[in-house]
Amino acid sequence: MPMTEDQERWAEALAIEQLHGERAKAWVAERIAVFREAGDSKGVERFSILAACLDQLQFGPARGQ
Repeated sequence: MPMTEDQERWAEALAIEQLHGERAKAWVAERIAVFREAGDSKGVERFSILAACLDQLQFGPARGQ
C-alpha cells in the first residue's frame, strides 16, 4: 500500500532529523528562505509542513498545533 502524502512528509521529516541532527530545523529554515527568495510557493509550503513535523517530533503534538 502506498504512503499517503502526510506519511511521506513525516518520513521525510524523520530522515532530515537523522541526517542533520540538531541542525535539522535550521536546515529546513534555510531551504524555506531559498524557496521564498526564488518565489517557489510550493517549496515554501512543503518545507513549512516539514518544519511543523520537526517541531512536533521535538516538542510533541501540543506545541505543533
